[in-house]
Amino acid sequence: MGNNNNNNNNFNYTYSAPEQEEIKKIRAKYTPKNETVSKMEQLRNLDRSVTNKAMIISLTVGIIGTLILGFGMSCSMVWTDKLFVVGIIVGIVGIAILSVAYPLYNRTIKKERAKIAPQILKLTEELEK
Repeated sequence: MGNNNNNNNNFNYTYSAPEQEEIKKIRAKYTPKNETVSKMEQLRNLDRSVTNKAMIISLTVGIIGTLILGFGMSCSMVWTDKLFVVGIIVGIVGIAILSVAYPLYNRTIKKERAKIAPQILKLTEELEK
């Protein structure tokens, strides 16, 4: 009879921190964004958006320049009898495009920072209070 009493009163409790974090992440996906985004998170997102946009633009230009340079190199190395001079010219164009990528990155960063500066300053003032 004492054994029977112990079997009826069993209590099992399992807690897993990783599961709780996963539950919070899934819940955050389904809650409205306006309620979950804090001012600090807004600040981080704005700052990240500036560098992301500049990175995408400069990488795109850099990849295009690299492909053009590679095509020029191929022309001058593989088809030396017919397209050697054309390959050198195309390669120089590719190098010129590549050399524009980093200054374009810096210019985009400055332009985007100037565009969102009022929002950043407003959020930082609110957070410093």
